[in-house]
Amino acid sequence: MNQAVITHSPHRQVLTLAIAQAIFQTVSALVMTVGGLAGSQISSRPEWATIPIATMFLGTAVGTFPASGLMSRVGRRNGFILGAILGALGGLVAAMGVWLGMLPVLSAGTFLVGTYQSFAQFYRFAASEVADAAFRPRAISLVLGGGIVAAFLGPFLGRIGGPLLAPAFAGSFLIVAAASALGALMLVPLRMPEPRVHIVEPAESRPWLKIVRQPVYLVALFCAVTGYGVMILGMTATPIAMSHHHHALAATSTVIQFHVLGMFLPSFFTGALIARLGVFPVMLTGVALLAGHVLMSCSGTGFSSFASALVLLGVGWNFLYIGGTTLLTTTYRAAEKGKAQATNDMTIFLVGLTCSLSAGWMQQVLGWKTLNLMLLPWLAMAALAIIVFGMMNRGPRMPHQ
Repeated sequence: MNQAVITHSPHRQVLTLAIAQAIFQTVSALVMTVGGLAGSQISSRPEWATIPIATMFLGTAVGTFPASGLMSRVGRRNGFILGAILGALGGLVAAMGVWLGMLPVLSAGTFLVGTYQSFAQFYRFAASEVADAAFRPRAISLVLGGGIVAAFLGPFLGRIGGPLLAPAFAGSFLIVAAASALGALMLVPLRMPEPRVHIVEPAESRPWLKIVRQPVYLVALFCAVTGYGVMILGMTATPIAMSHHHHALAATSTVIQFHVLGMFLPSFFTGALIARLGVFPVMLTGVALLAGHVLMSCSGTGFSSFASALVLLGVGWNFLYIGGTTLLTTTYRAAEKGKAQATNDMTIFLVGLTCSLSAGWMQQVLGWKTLNLMLLPWLAMAALAIIVFGMMNRGPRMPHQ
C-alpha cells in the first residue's frame, strides 16, 4: 500500500511531467533556433525562411483537438508517449529535408514536431489534474519550470548540431529526433488518476459555446494568446534580424538561450506570486514586461539590446501564460476539460502559426524596430482587459466551484 502511495504521489507525477516538459521544450527551442536559418539556407526567397517554424505551429494547431480527443479515450500517458514518437519521426523527416535541400520536406518534418507539441501542451493541464487546489498553481509552474533545462540545451544543441553534418543543420534535426525518442521513454513511468467511467449527465457538461462565452474564459484565453503570439513573433524574427545585423550563430544561440531561460526560470516562483498577489496583478505585470521588450528592441541592434529584449520577452510570456492557464482552470468542470483546454490551445497555436508565418515577411519588409512597435496596441488591449475584469472580479472563482 505504501509503495502504491509513493508511486502515485502527485509530486512524483509532477516531476515526471517536468522532465518531459524539459525534453519537449529543448526540442522546441532547438527548432526555433535553427528552423528559420535552415529555411533561409534552402529557400530562394527570404520571406519564406520561417515557413518551417510556421508549419510546426500548424501541426500543433491541427493536432490539438485530435490529441485531446485521443487522450480522453486512451489516457494522458499513452497520448503523451505517442506525441513524443511523432516528434522523433518529425526530426528524421526534417533532417532528410535539409539533406535533400527541399523546403516542403523540411516543413513536413517540423509539422510532425508540431504534433508532438500538440500533445505536450497538455502536460501543464495534467499537472493540474494530479494536484489539489492548493498545489495546483505551483504544479503548473513547476512543470513549465522544466523548460529551464531547455534554455541551456536547446540553443546549445542547435549550435553544435548546425555544423555537425553536411549540409548544415541536418545534424540539428537528427538531435531533435533523438531527444523526442528520449522524451517518449521518460513518460513511461507516468501515472495519472483513473478517468471517471460513469455516464455524464447532460446537466453536468455545459455546451461548448456556453463555456467559451464566459467573460473569465475569454480574458484568460486572450491574455494567453497575447503572451504566446507576441513571444513567438519576437522569438521567430530574432535569429533573422540578428543575421541581418551581422551577428554570428553563436551570438544568436546565446540570445535565444537567455530568452528561454527568461521564459522558464520565473516558473519556480510564478505560482507562489499568483497565490499571494492574485492572478490579475501577475498577468498585468506580464503585459508590462512585454511592453518593456518592445522598448528595448527599439533601443538598438547590438547584442545587449537583443539579449535584454528577449529576456523581457521570456519573463513577460511566463507571467501571462501561467496566469492565463491558472485562470482558465477555474472556468470549466471536470467533464468539460477536454473541449475547454483544446479550444484554448488550438486558438493559441493558430495565433502562433500566424505570427511565425508572418515574422519573416514583417522582418524583411518592416524591419526589426517597426515590427516591435506594432505590438503595442495589442498589449494595450490585453492590459485593459485585465484591469477591467480584475476590478469586476477580485478573485478567480466560478459559481460552480
